[in-house]
Amino acid sequence: MKKLIDFKISIKDVVAIGIGAALFVVIGMISIPTPVPNTSIQLQYVVQALFALVFGPIPGFLVGFIGHALKDALQYGNPWWTWVIASGLFGLIVGLFRKYINVTEGIFGTRQILIFNGIQFVANFLIWAVIAPIGDILIYSEPANKVFAQGVVAATVNSATILVAGTLLLLAYAGRQTKSASLSKD
Repeated sequence: MKKLIDFKISIKDVVAIGIGAALFVVIGMISIPTPVPNTSIQLQYVVQALFALVFGPIPGFLVGFIGHALKDALQYGNPWWTWVIASGLFGLIVGLFRKYINVTEGIFGTRQILIFNGIQFVANFLIWAVIAPIGDILIYSEPANKVFAQGVVAATVNSATILVAGTLLLLAYAGRQTKSASLSKD
């Protein structure tokens, strides 16, 4: 029986986590505001999804967790921990399904695109529209109507940006990989 999560972290994973977290911070600094306060359209989750699919759930979690904590600390002075944890959870969930989305093997066809976008859609809505708002209410005593509105908007815009930009990024990444069945023994 295979393990769901492999807790072994290689040097390659550590480097990927560092690069992924740095990209998360830099890309996260660029945002387009939405009508809901403290909620914006951002592209860092596209990159996090790629890292989660290539390196797995633990690096995917750490890219989001470390990247979001650093971004908040630099941008606002301190991290908003419920959303930092939520960012990590997004990478964890996407990374758990990497075996069904074979981008590292050069495979990202219609089936994988549908699986990927189904997973990211469910993950985004579970995390941003449910878990993060409940955390904000319990930990920060935020008003429910405010945080659930923020969560639904965040889930919607994250899902949409990942649907478009994430699909294109993964198509490009898979296209640069050698398909496992393309090599033959002479």
